[in-house]
Amino acid sequence: MGILEEFLPAYLEEVVGERFGRYSKYIIQDRAIPDVRDGLKPVQRRILYAMYDSGNTPDKPYRKSAKTVGDVMGNYHPHGDTSIYDGMVRMAQPWKMGHMLVDGHGNWGSIDDDPPAAMRYTEARLSEIALEMLRDIEKRTVPFKDNFDNTTKEPVVLPSRYPNLLVNGVSGISAGFATEIPPHNMREVIDACIAMIDQPGLTVNELMGIIKGPDFPTGGIIMGEEGIREAYRTGRGRIYIRSRTAIEDMKAGRKQIVITEIPYGVVKSRLVTSIENIRLEKKVEGIQEVRDESGRDGLRIVIELRKDADSKGILNYLLKKTDLQITYNFNMVAIVNKAPKQLSLREILEAYIEHQKEVVTYRTQYDLDKALDRAHVLEGLVKALNILDEVIATIKASKNRQDAQHNLVSQYGFSERQADAILTLQLYRLTNLEITTLEKEMKETQKTVDYLQGILGSVTKLLGVIKSELTAIRAKYGIDRRSDIQGEVEELKVNLEVMVTPEDVLVTLSHEGYIKRTSMLSFTRSGGEIESSGVKEGDFIKYVGEVNTIDNLLVFTQRGQYFMLPVHQIPDYKWKESGTAIVNIIPIAKEDRIVSVIAVKDFEAPSQTLVFFTRKGQVKRTELKEYMTNRSNAIVACKLNDGDEVVQVSLSDYTKQILLITSKGMCIRFREDEVNAMGRVAAGVRGIQLKDDEVISAQFVQEDEGELLVISDIGYAKRTLLCDYPLQGRGGKGIVTFEFKEGKRVRSNGTLLICTFIVKLDYELTAMLKSGEVLRFSTETAPLDDRKSTGKLLIPVGKTDSIVEVLRLPQG
Repeated sequence: MGILEEFLPAYLEEVVGERFGRYSKYIIQDRAIPDVRDGLKPVQRRILYAMYDSGNTPDKPYRKSAKTVGDVMGNYHPHGDTSIYDGMVRMAQPWKMGHMLVDGHGNWGSIDDDPPAAMRYTEARLSEIALEMLRDIEKRTVPFKDNFDNTTKEPVVLPSRYPNLLVNGVSGISAGFATEIPPHNMREVIDACIAMIDQPGLTVNELMGIIKGPDFPTGGIIMGEEGIREAYRTGRGRIYIRSRTAIEDMKAGRKQIVITEIPYGVVKSRLVTSIENIRLEKKVEGIQEVRDESGRDGLRIVIELRKDADSKGILNYLLKKTDLQITYNFNMVAIVNKAPKQLSLREILEAYIEHQKEVVTYRTQYDLDKALDRAHVLEGLVKALNILDEVIATIKASKNRQDAQHNLVSQYGFSERQADAILTLQLYRLTNLEITTLEKEMKETQKTVDYLQGILGSVTKLLGVIKSELTAIRAKYGIDRRSDIQGEVEELKVNLEVMVTPEDVLVTLSHEGYIKRTSMLSFTRSGGEIESSGVKEGDFIKYVGEVNTIDNLLVFTQRGQYFMLPVHQIPDYKWKESGTAIVNIIPIAKEDRIVSVIAVKDFEAPSQTLVFFTRKGQVKRTELKEYMTNRSNAIVACKLNDGDEVVQVSLSDYTKQILLITSKGMCIRFREDEVNAMGRVAAGVRGIQLKDDEVISAQFVQEDEGELLVISDIGYAKRTLLCDYPLQGRGGKGIVTFEFKEGKRVRSNGTLLICTFIVKLDYELTAMLKSGEVLRFSTETAPLDDRKSTGKLLIPVGKTDSIVEVLRLPQG
């Protein structure tokens, strides 16, 4: 077997892990994450340096972008031209960069996400401020490295004479790391740098007194001072960016919403389309027209409203449902010492200041070397001019230039550098004026040497140079803040009336769980009778409510759960139709059962409480506002003991008295205020003491006016005056309200009570039998008798039949 045919075993995970590790390291270090010192990704740095190196500067004409892309790809960036041109485009777009680094000429795209023209059509050159990124690069201020094919050198980092990472921000995604640093105001950032130089111990709060927060090129309103503080402290934080909007009056009492600034990174055309879709789909009532009037004068989106439309409500809805308001998440990651690191604001400023110390030190050393060299040459020239005749004689006596240089060095003590300068001296420099000029230049050069040595010998002077140069850049390029900072995040409240047209409707729920919403017009056209509502065969209407589309229904189940069902979400059906199964709207469990439906207009209504009654005699009272929710799934309404279940939930105002009636004919009467208000998930207190019995219903009364009507399982009923039920303390055994007949020869009047009603004025009741038969009767037909009477047969029920439900439906 030859050498080439020898295979070494390797585990796939090891091979993939090692290769992907190398790849991810490359992506992090050399593609997606910026350097903390100059705030540039490698492709951006290479573009700027290639343009600078080829003389594509602001004082020269524009040059084709394709030439720049070719230079970058051929010399520095061994990747596709698309990635290079994309990087170049971003640096030329004013809605993405706080200060553009590329001065573009031609079609460079738009805030509507229109693509730029191809690189063969566009032209570009460095912007003025980009020169500040590259200033002094030729003075050995930054390290250089070999390019990808070792044919030339490229800078590892740019001098970056202003804090570009914070000023222009950056966004990038790599393997395992991402970065999101927003743009900031140059004046504020430079002021913070100077403050950090003067007082290195500044806290985040003190820095926020200088840098208020991000400053986006698209303006807008930034909300969330606490999010900014957290981001500056840890490198992560969340803020909200809101469009700048105004509500303007129009003719005939109409109004329009005008948008003049949109959040950073939002595509205007998509934003306008999303608002137009809301208008077309009528998710909001009141938008008449959406127009994009942007032009040379700036961005302007107009939303015309109909007369009497809720302009503030519509604006809040649009802020909530579209990109008129967005969240922005800081993730301040940059390369520090060749490794990615999440940075605080202090760390970014400290890293930049350290970088500037190095840049100014290297530049000063370079200038010092030049000045010392020049001083050395000048010293030799002045010395030569003082002994000019001897020097000339020596040169004339020499065989050639090399011999002359050697003679000058050996006879007069000149260095080779000085001898070379003497030999190249032009004859006009021998005049008196030029001799004086040389002496003057020598003094000036010596001053420069002293100044530069002073900088290198004193950290204070070094920092002073950095501060003065930063101040000069601030004065030249600084602009006013474009984004306003708002400390608190404003909560967006959208009234339902904005999304739903208020309309009075009827909602019905059948025994088998079919629900529908019907307009009053359909109800009237169908005869205006509650009994004529469409239901499936064998089913019957259990709940009817006249409500508004902007109301909510609280649907309570026997398992102690509840759902909030907005009326407008109930499907609209004609009165004669049966509706849809309620499980299609709310996720009620198959084995659960609805016990009460309560319509609510205002959850904050004063003194409104919900009172829960369970089969085992527990009573619980909770304020209505506790049940306000935006969730659509089941929520705990009442804690239940094992084997217990809710039998009834009622809305009350805390001023009434409660009658609890059990299946075996017991009844207790107590004041509602004996039940203290509790939390939503509380279990309640004992309402009545039971023995092999269970609560079937509860009634609310105020005084002794009226009667209690009770009905047994086989149709016996009677009325008893309320004054026969004395007020007792909560939790007792109660008193008898119905006497059951017992004995073999006695005809039974039932074995248990199934329902009760309070009667003041006579009204109709409807009994639903198991056989499907429906019987109607008046409360007046029930005898008025004492508590221990046996009642009278009101509902004829066959031996094999039974009563399912007795209902009092509202009259149409």
